[in-house]
Amino acid sequence: MKKTNYKPRILMLALFALPLALAPAWAGPGHDHGDAPPAASSNGPQRQSDGSVFVPKPAQRQMSLRTLPAEPQALPRALTLNGKVLMDPNAGGKVQPMQAGRLEAGPRGLPSLGQAVRKGELLAYVVPAAGSLERSAQAAQLAELRAARALAEKRLARLKELADSVPRKEIEALESELSSLTERVAAVGGGLSGREALLAPASGVIAAAHAVAGQVVDARELVFEIVDPARLQVEALAFDAALAADVAQAHVAVGSAAVPLRLVGAARSLRDQALPLLFKGEGPGLAGLAVGQPLQVVVQTRSQVQGVALASAALQKNPANQPIVWVKTAAERFEPRVVTVQPLDGARVAVTQGLQAGERVVVQGAVLVNQIR
Repeated sequence: MKKTNYKPRILMLALFALPLALAPAWAGPGHDHGDAPPAASSNGPQRQSDGSVFVPKPAQRQMSLRTLPAEPQALPRALTLNGKVLMDPNAGGKVQPMQAGRLEAGPRGLPSLGQAVRKGELLAYVVPAAGSLERSAQAAQLAELRAARALAEKRLARLKELADSVPRKEIEALESELSSLTERVAAVGGGLSGREALLAPASGVIAAAHAVAGQVVDARELVFEIVDPARLQVEALAFDAALAADVAQAHVAVGSAAVPLRLVGAARSLRDQALPLLFKGEGPGLAGLAVGQPLQVVVQTRSQVQGVALASAALQKNPANQPIVWVKTAAERFEPRVVTVQPLDGARVAVTQGLQAGERVVVQGAVLVNQIR
């Protein structure tokens, strides 16, 4: 029987099948997915086509979402004024030399920023700066006064020896002259070698320090500024002069807290077409602020408006830059509401339009909900 050789046939079939194996495979009609990314999982937070947001319960707990029902009520009308922090003139002060000279450190050294000082404490010395001609004139005057004093002392001694034959009034006149010469010598001598002591005008902390050992300062130049952090004031500018008579309350935001302010008084003259209003902080709430720091003062008037009081963190912005809040309409569904707001105090706002009574508004974690895409 004749034996058949299959090896050449197998080799030929392998050569024909190799190009087919390396060629790309194409899906049939209706099965091509194109370059679209894989579909998002429906189990995670995502924004719906109507603008609402789906947030499952586990994600809500991770985001620490909190909601509160909207409760319309009568709220005071409020205005936001630009203000700044001022030093209480009765609880602080400025240290300035009366004459030009060179600074020298006190017994405790030059005070540093934030250091606590007491009223009357010695902060530094100022050695008066005098020209050579002026010092020479003072030295010559001092020499003349000393010579006159020595002569008066000798004359007084002789008159006392002749007290029985000399009238008493001459001795008293010479004693008075000697006392005057002694005081003049002390005054001129102190002017040549004396130093001006810079004392703390009030108790507090050093808010500003412009002193270096050996520094030459001019008269009335600011060297130190002392502030009591527990007694600060706030000045706000009102462009409506009638507002001063309609202020009911005022607040300023310090962090997440609203610090109440008490109206001290209003100016009787305009500054840059605005009326300055002076407020004083209630309690130590302003202790964390710095003198000169700009801030926003929320002034509440006696007139009222209907609205919903919400935390400022609940207010967000939509892509059109409109103020919105997020309302929980279902267990895992949140919808945006375009609202009209006005300031209420430093930490809350009043929503006057856009919310219905009973709707649950996101007051914590709203910024996270607003970022879901």
